Amino acid sequence: MSQATRILLALAAGLALGFAAWRWAPDFASSAASVADPIGNLWLNGLRMTIVPLLVALLVTGIAQTAEAARAGAIAGRALAWIIGLMTLSAVVGAFLTPFFLSIAPMPEASAAALRSALTTTSEVGEVPPFADFLRSLVPTNPIAAAASDAILPLIIFTGIFAAAVTRLPVEPRGLLTGFFSALADAMIVVIEWVLKLAPIGVFALAFVVGARSGSAAFGAVVHYILVVSAVGLVMSLLAYPLGVFGGRIPFGRFARTIAPAQALAVSTQSSLACLPIMLKKSEALGVPERTAGMVLPLAVALLRATGPAMNIAVALYVANWFGVEVGPAQYAVAILAAVLTSMGSVSLPGQVSFVTAIAPICLILGVPIEALALLIAVEVLPDIIRTLGNVMMDIAVTVTVSRQTGETVETDEAEEGRLFGADA
Repeated sequence: MSQATRILLALAAGLALGFAAWRWAPDFASSAASVADPIGNLWLNGLRMTIVPLLVALLVTGIAQTAEAARAGAIAGRALAWIIGLMTLSAVVGAFLTPFFLSIAPMPEASAAALRSALTTTSEVGEVPPFADFLRSLVPTNPIAAAASDAILPLIIFTGIFAAAVTRLPVEPRGLLTGFFSALADAMIVVIEWVLKLAPIGVFALAFVVGARSGSAAFGAVVHYILVVSAVGLVMSLLAYPLGVFGGRIPFGRFARTIAPAQALAVSTQSSLACLPIMLKKSEALGVPERTAGMVLPLAVALLRATGPAMNIAVALYVANWFGVEVGPAQYAVAILAAVLTSMGSVSLPGQVSFVTAIAPICLILGVPIEALALLIAVEVLPDIIRTLGNVMMDIAVTVTVSRQTGETVETDEAEEGRLFGADA
């Protein structure tokens, strides 16, 4: 049985037993929840303690890797520009679509109120500071203090500046620093993997508390969350088709038919890296020269998380809506920036690890409790399928677009392409 399955079963069992206690033994439910609550939060704190060091390490190594890619030549530079642009677009899509979907299909107020009461026992919902205070806080006077107080945005800004400075160092000291932060990230991932081995216990405890305090409201809320976040990711995934058609100048039918096997493998493996061989094959079938596909696709697999910013910001905004946090324009802008940076920092991490490291900083920036993430990570299976599917689709679309824009020879069906783009296509 996979770890994801064990966590999902723990969530279901915790909610079911908590609901049963709430329904038929309310006194027992109250006393049992008071015991389960600290157990669940002890496990949650085990995850929280890794967020800051892992975030810093991943940002430094991610920015260094991006800078190295930019030095690799015109094709890599063009691919990198598309990757950064699509990641930014993804975050914007998530920031706009999530409130829209929640406005047309809101979480039932009874469910939201019940879940708030179940999960706000250990942390307070943060208040949005005045805009002037917000601006003053962007540059930390003490990065260590910012890290200690979970001031994530100032910490991200400092880390970004530091990482940019690292990329300007000579080769030897640059390699020394990036090697240190790479090793730090690897060590933190090992710690998270240890903590995740205990996830069934922690998730069961937290789910029991939610079920015991909110009753049946929790079940509908979980389904609602899956549908909203998956819908955001699906919209971003579908943008791969117009990019392939108009950026790569490939007829829609041909593009859709060619990438279908890669889509099927993405759904079955939930791993972009596992799909790399078939993506290379299908990109060449779409006319991308082997040398171009061999450069762009590995770069896209390593750096492009096309659905990541959209779905990560969707999770954070969903939790903000859940807890009634008002998000203003400045906070949206900051959340978009954080979603892009943390998604680029979560390169090649396992899904459950990247879920915490990429979304928790956004939640902390918005001032919402991250306790909800411990429950939502258990139902990440379906959203994670959408994430991988969209990433694979967009990796191929970017590859054919870069190939076309850099003047590489693309073998196409001239008759079909002529019908789509005109006789001079």
